[in-house]
Amino acid sequence: MTSLTSARELFAPLGPSYDRWSRLLSLGQDPRWRAFLVSRVAAGPDDEVLDVATGTAAVAIELARRSGCRVVGLDQSAEMLAAGLQRVEAAGLGDRIQLVEGSAERLAFPDGSFDALTFTYLLRYVEDPAATLRELARVIRPGGMMAALEFGLPRGIWRPLWELYVRVGLPVAGRLISPGWHEVGAFLGPSIREFHARLPLVQQLELWRSAGLEDVHARRLSLGGGYVVWGRRG
Repeated sequence: MTSLTSARELFAPLGPSYDRWSRLLSLGQDPRWRAFLVSRVAAGPDDEVLDVATGTAAVAIELARRSGCRVVGLDQSAEMLAAGLQRVEAAGLGDRIQLVEGSAERLAFPDGSFDALTFTYLLRYVEDPAATLRELARVIRPGGMMAALEFGLPRGIWRPLWELYVRVGLPVAGRLISPGWHEVGAFLGPSIREFHARLPLVQQLELWRSAGLEDVHARRLSLGGGYVVWGRRG
């Protein structure tokens, strides 16, 4: 399993180009998935949302634009946060979005600090997903929403096409962009497979419930290439 530290080292140099190429390499699906993630969060102008693993602040910006809420975007990578800050300023949302460096596994916030929480592509990298989910749930007020986005494994006839893309298409496309993107292209397929072998979606949903989330739901997107999970803190 790739740790958070290894993931930070892998993605840190890609901050300035991350949004453009992640959109391309996901065949245009990544922005759609993030928009659906944000749609699961019932937040208003008076609410404050924590966006964990915020990266270049794409979800944070979508949250602030859609609902007018205040957002704290947290990430372990100073390099990705620097790229995110440029995006936030360009969007004119510096008064509603604050970006901070920190660890999802040890959040420096009191219990019940936020009205809702989102996280993206996180659980593949943490040593203890159950403990991390408990820590994330801890900082949400009772009744607040938590929602997450992750890569999925397509089923049926779509799985061989997915395998062809992640085994051949992603590495080749990444090589055409840069050495760093080639490394990411070669890394993603094995990382996604290993995660779902270790923690299938049905077990992930049980961990959400064990962390104190109620009304937990999941929806597969783009033929199963991604999925969003959401629930409400009890």
